[in-house]
Amino acid sequence: MNRSNIQLTNFLQQELGIAVPSINMALRLHAQNAAPLPMILWQYGLVSLQQLEKFFDWLDDQAESQQR
Repeated sequence: MNRSNIQLTNFLQQELGIAVPSINMALRLHAQNAAPLPMILWQYGLVSLQQLEKFFDWLDDQAESQQR
């Protein structure tokens, strides 16, 4: 698992409170369907709209920090 995947998993667990098996399922669906991970989490009821917004904010922050 690379550094960004570890950070993503940590965020989903610690900040959004998603269980590891649910994260693993969402990652598998993300890979199989080439669907955006945030949408998969929301579609399967693993995050609320408020959590989804927090996830998008986190993704934006990650993208900005990679550009520096």
